[in-house]
Amino acid sequence: MDGVIAVSEDSGKNWANVGKVLYPVTRVSKTGYAAARWISEGRVAAAAVNAIHIKTGAAEWDKSIFTLLPKDFLQPPKVYNSFLSPDSSIYTDIPAGKSIFGGGFAPFVGNIVMLSAPAQPVIDLPRDYVPAVGDAYYILVDRPIDYPKEIIFENRSGGRIIINYYSGDHRVIGEVLRPVVGIGRFPGSLYADPGRIRANHAGVIDISTSPIGAIGGFQIVPALHSSDMGYVNTSTQWMVIGPVEAEEKSLEGMAPFFKNYIHPAYVPEDLEDEAWYEKLLDRFLVQVLYDGEVEWKPMPVFEVHDFYLQRQLPDWANKALANVSVFRILFPIKDLGAN
Repeated sequence: MDGVIAVSEDSGKNWANVGKVLYPVTRVSKTGYAAARWISEGRVAAAAVNAIHIKTGAAEWDKSIFTLLPKDFLQPPKVYNSFLSPDSSIYTDIPAGKSIFGGGFAPFVGNIVMLSAPAQPVIDLPRDYVPAVGDAYYILVDRPIDYPKEIIFENRSGGRIIINYYSGDHRVIGEVLRPVVGIGRFPGSLYADPGRIRANHAGVIDISTSPIGAIGGFQIVPALHSSDMGYVNTSTQWMVIGPVEAEEKSLEGMAPFFKNYIHPAYVPEDLEDEAWYEKLLDRFLVQVLYDGEVEWKPMPVFEVHDFYLQRQLPDWANKALANVSVFRILFPIKDLGAN
């Protein structure tokens, strides 16, 4: 207990304490969640406002992970239909959506995780590693230097997915196989504002449509992963995407969608900070283009009220985004380079 959580913005020369460990962990979840199998061991498997998952299993299709959780989960929500393994989680005193959980210091999927055991040098996380009290973890947070300006998703079957760079370069990097039409009750959206990235892992980009404190959002998922989840193909809350050519490898665990490029990064208090302009330039934002319009608009605000969290969604939720023709993920403008 009371282990320090610290971040460095200069490759380890200086460190700032951002929190502490309230409860350590000494086991892993061997079943994890489905998309963890597309991430290599010793890497960040998911980055979200409400969790960071670390992959430990050695086998290619293994799903073994352990988790860092914000203090909100000391008393977890009564209704929670996302992955949660209380016995394989490190509990911190950091609030959801802040610091390492999307407040400016979140890692990226695929970042390397290293281990320092007591009186031992820093090494790669061993295969089939099981956490032990006293162990320290170093997450090496980096991203590509050639960072894009935006990724555009044409919200229709056969729609193009286009990546644009500040240099003017652009290319088609995928295809929308099934558009998103509705919004759903994704619990992590409780900790993210509309138009913000809630989570990224090897099989999802989760985007909030609800204010902090309310639930509502949608997900972008790759085709192979979606085939494992029958409800995706019978519901409207998921955009399913695939590679440009049918013979190409599926997108699970692949950059720039599901590795290295995207993470949750925003807190409302940014607007109150003296350096608010700089902070906003370092955040992701999702915008929409409505049918027949040419001007980008903010993400519409939709939330699912408590009554519907365990019941059938109201009809309006299943078609809330029906008039959105294009989505775009705006990447941070501030050029931080690779750390």
